[in-house]
Amino acid sequence: MTSGERTTATPRQRTTRTTTTDGPAAKATTDGPTAKATGTEGTTAPADRRRWFALAIVMTAAFMDLVDVTIVNIAIPSIQREAGATFSQIQWITAGYALAFAAGLITGGRLGDIHGRKRLFLIGIGGFTLASALCGFAVNPEMLVASRILQGAMAALMVPQVLSIVHATFPAHERGKVFGLFGAIVGLGAVSGPLLGALLTEGDLFGLAWRPIFLINLPVGIAGLILGSRFITESKAPKALKLDLVGVALVTLGLLMLLYPLTRGRELGWPLWGYLSMGGSLVVLGALVAYERRKGARDGSPLVELSLFKVKSFAAGIAVQTVFGVALGIFFLVWTLYMQFGLGWSPLKAGLTGIPFSIAVSTAAGLSVQQLVPRFGRTVLQAGALLMGTGILLYIWEAGRYGLAIAPWQMALPLIVMGAGMGLIVAPLTDAILSEVPREHAGSASGLINTVQQMGNALGLGLVSVVFYGVVDDRLTEATTPTAAGTAFADGFQHALGWVAAVMAVIFLLMWALPARPAGAGEGEGPGAEVLEDERSGERAPQLVG
Repeated sequence: MTSGERTTATPRQRTTRTTTTDGPAAKATTDGPTAKATGTEGTTAPADRRRWFALAIVMTAAFMDLVDVTIVNIAIPSIQREAGATFSQIQWITAGYALAFAAGLITGGRLGDIHGRKRLFLIGIGGFTLASALCGFAVNPEMLVASRILQGAMAALMVPQVLSIVHATFPAHERGKVFGLFGAIVGLGAVSGPLLGALLTEGDLFGLAWRPIFLINLPVGIAGLILGSRFITESKAPKALKLDLVGVALVTLGLLMLLYPLTRGRELGWPLWGYLSMGGSLVVLGALVAYERRKGARDGSPLVELSLFKVKSFAAGIAVQTVFGVALGIFFLVWTLYMQFGLGWSPLKAGLTGIPFSIAVSTAAGLSVQQLVPRFGRTVLQAGALLMGTGILLYIWEAGRYGLAIAPWQMALPLIVMGAGMGLIVAPLTDAILSEVPREHAGSASGLINTVQQMGNALGLGLVSVVFYGVVDDRLTEATTPTAAGTAFADGFQHALGWVAAVMAVIFLLMWALPARPAGAGEGEGPGAEVLEDERSGERAPQLVG
């Protein structure tokens, strides 16, 4: 909701009206810098430093989750060696977290809308910290697997509240800066996990081997729990909602039926039941849509707010987010395998190689939402897709030219180009998706954003078996020397990156469906903005004219 708007009390009314932020009326808005905190939507936190402390807390929690997703991969050899875990258990240590996380995100977001985003965030970060302790002190692989599943479930309660709290706490004119910071955190988290995991594992702190990768979450989580209870302002949907238990069951079943075969398919030899499960998931998710439509019409408390997809920016952004997740899922896994198994680099060397990428993502993310998007709008995201695709093609060329003798400094240029492109996408994309979402549905929308990103990643990981291992396995059957084996991984890496480049081209085309200028950027805050009233709450989402 932009400055100068007033909500109406008429339910289920749909009107279009032009407003302006100019003039005295703007001073009376509850969405401006003088707003005082309440527990209802349509207001923001006090315009003092407290909300920036709250932002730092939720961003730290988001960073902790991002790092935890990738930090385990580096430590797998140590876990296998020290804990005596079987290959199947190793698979579940990584897959268990991802499955619990993806399956619970939509539910976690809706619970925040119903019971309060601050409350669910604190429960989530507390549970995540406890689960991290159980992982670090696990006495056997079975306990580690169970603790990782619990950790993923707690992350599903915590992570959706991050974007929801930002959306409900900051007025529209400040969110661009905030999402710029969020994009920077995403960039740092993307490559900090492997680097931090390498440092902690190879350092063997206090003789604990792999355990510090989990125990490091304890001081961070405890600090977040204490500070969050003090600085985060509570917010929830103004209308009393009920948890849709049938919707929870359907969305959880549908996502598990889709993601479980993708996660375990290659290990199990792609059995027939896996394909049947993935096909059946579409039926279950279709039943979910039909049920949620009836549920919304009956009592207005669906788990998935389907009316969100009537907002063009949200629907288009969700499509871009899903396909972008596929690209990232392929790239980050094959990149790690290429460096460690193909080139024979140590985890620390591989982790250090990613530093230029991380710096480029963080820098570009900050610039995109604060300076570029207000001036150029959607063109910035499209430039990011083209830039990232260019970096991928450059990486393919260098990997082919230098072969197994390639050095980290030679990878720096393509990684910087790719990182800059990714930074131009991640921060403004989140802003574009949420910019026109009514605040009462911020939790549901945030859960959907994170869910489709995880689904995209899972689809990307599943495709790795085809676009990467399909080439590697063929080459390895003919390999008789370590050099030939390394070349097999290098060939698979180049082939997989070709697919990633094609996916980036698809993303570029999908971005034409995004609004030319996200609401709240440039003229979106001025007289040219129309206001589309939400049918139930009277909340209105800004829609740009033309």
